[in-house]
Amino acid sequence: MSHTPHELHEEFPDKAEEISRLKQNNAHFARLADEYHELNRKVHRAETNVEPVEDLAAVEMRKQRAALKDEIYQMLSA
Repeated sequence: MSHTPHELHEEFPDKAEEISRLKQNNAHFARLADEYHELNRKVHRAETNVEPVEDLAAVEMRKQRAALKDEIYQMLSA
């Protein structure tokens, strides 16, 4: 288990400009990015025991984060 935050600009370093552009010009993308950021922070706090959660809850949060990341990637690749 990694305790490294998975920020979007770190996950997709070659897409940093596209991420910024879409955040400003696409409300749906901006909402997805905000949801990803919020969920990513929750996962990171759980992994570092700042705000511990049950194992099942942590797994579910990671799955949700992966689904958001997949949708964001699809939009970045379009």
